[in-house]
Amino acid sequence: MSEKKLSDKVAVISGASKGLGKSMAEALAREGVKIALVSRNQDLLNEVAEGIRAEGGAAETVACDATDQEQVAAAADAVVKTFGKVDILINNAGMNNRKQLTDFTLPEWREILDTNLTSAFLMSQAFVPHMKGRGYGRILNMTSIMSHVAIAGRTGYCTTKFGLLGFTKALSMELLEDGITVNGISPGPFATEMNLPLINDPEKNADFLKRIPMGRWGKPEEIGNLAVYLCSPEAGFITGTDIVIDGGWTVQ
Repeated sequence: MSEKKLSDKVAVISGASKGLGKSMAEALAREGVKIALVSRNQDLLNEVAEGIRAEGGAAETVACDATDQEQVAAAADAVVKTFGKVDILINNAGMNNRKQLTDFTLPEWREILDTNLTSAFLMSQAFVPHMKGRGYGRILNMTSIMSHVAIAGRTGYCTTKFGLLGFTKALSMELLEDGITVNGISPGPFATEMNLPLINDPEKNADFLKRIPMGRWGKPEEIGNLAVYLCSPEAGFITGTDIVIDGGWTVQ
């Protein structure tokens, strides 16, 4: 893919301080996209931005809690002031909570709903107005294989990810006339910080790998490459769908 096809684009990525958010930021930056990195952790954001700049890319940081409406609105203002526009929005902020339903407290339930689902609503509501009017735009929502299948002990996570998939489909219909596509990326097991409790437990890790037909964890850069394609002009006829990237997990 020619760098020129994305070199004039600006992307906003929530949850960009680590994991898949960081990988997508780095991949898009390599294609010439100017990156607005959004997260609550300023120190980690600075590290990601410095890494992108060291490779010749452009990145700015915006410390923001994506579940806080006022902070998100301020972030939108800051991004537009810095870059003048927004072309790409990636709603990647997320968390997991591995416990049985009866063990959830109400604050924990609300936290996972806000982090995984409400944040996408708030970010989209704040940034979509800045994306309209140019006939081009890309929104990616980080769904999950847990938008399609379930595992015991993931009630909160599955609920939010099924909801995010519905949000993706509905929003895609709202933005058709604006030339803005809206799609989900459903990662399976990827070697990120969120999955360290499994990766660092030899027994659980071995058991988990047996469930993956390809027999390995996904590499974060594989998500980055997919995000680049979905944000490109070549993906302009893809909207309202969800791309599963899971090593064959959901085929079984």
